[in-house]
Amino acid sequence: MATSRTVPGTDELVRRGLKFSQLRLMVALRDHGQVGAAAQQLGMTQPAASRLLAQLEPLVGTPLYLRHPRGIDLTEAGRILADQAAETLKGLDRAHQRVTELRGGVRGHVRIGSVTGPSLEHLLPVQREVRQAYPEIEVTVQVDTSDRLAEALLTDDLDFYIGRIPNTADARAFAFHRIGPEPIDLVVRLDHPLTRQPDATLWDCMEYDWVMQLPRGLLRRTAESYLLERGLPVPPRVVSTTSILFTLALVNETNAIAPLARAVSRFFIERAELGSRLATLSVGNDMAVEDFGIVSRQGDTQPPAAERFMKLLRVRTDLLPSRGRAPL
Repeated sequence: MATSRTVPGTDELVRRGLKFSQLRLMVALRDHGQVGAAAQQLGMTQPAASRLLAQLEPLVGTPLYLRHPRGIDLTEAGRILADQAAETLKGLDRAHQRVTELRGGVRGHVRIGSVTGPSLEHLLPVQREVRQAYPEIEVTVQVDTSDRLAEALLTDDLDFYIGRIPNTADARAFAFHRIGPEPIDLVVRLDHPLTRQPDATLWDCMEYDWVMQLPRGLLRRTAESYLLERGLPVPPRVVSTTSILFTLALVNETNAIAPLARAVSRFFIERAELGSRLATLSVGNDMAVEDFGIVSRQGDTQPPAAERFMKLLRVRTDLLPSRGRAPL
């Protein structure tokens, strides 16, 4: 009778007796830095936690932590094991979620992120489709900057997001399906002085306050670079905010100018949503932020509910005119 052969190094720690309680403990130690606090989080006594650690170090074959008066510090080996333990446990949670959804039919919880413009242009209509086709799917939407959305994706707080891969992130961790550039409009109140000036220029805009993202925001950097490339200064008077609601309110109440994603301006102006009394200036019409797309974790398999939502989203964006595509 043929005998099975074990590949050297395959599940070595499991065959040596690694326990899931030890993996959970390493993650808690990484997060708290104290055995007592980690034990409390896991619902075990401190002596029990200490015994698990004492069993784990000889199993791994190297020191995993160093004690000091305020608690413990993980060694480099300990951090590697704790980080992998966190990924393993999250992977099991995702597998359990997928199995549960398959058993229960088309249902589940989809966690989606988006930058502001695409949340109105793409996410909102697809959400309506999902609500009609799959009413049992629960959807949570986080609207934020790409930096924050990427962080949430990598910590498994999102299934995917619509935005960009941050320049500071390791692109190898992500899969990216390109949708296209994000055009920008200069938005003002409906009766702004520049709306009555047919030959208004960007130079004329410098006379007014601007409402923009914080200095490191991508949309703000794009607008400032656009102006500088055309020999204009950056706006001398700027109100900085992260709030779209505050931006729209300030524009509506003053002569301030706000560079906003065209999807936002169209939503509030062309469709007159929420009683909007705003207008766009006929200058800087070729201003656009770099390409955005659907961002997910590289090599990750989406739960059934998230997969269906993403499929509808990709079908919608692939049908848009003049939208080139890059493969996943």
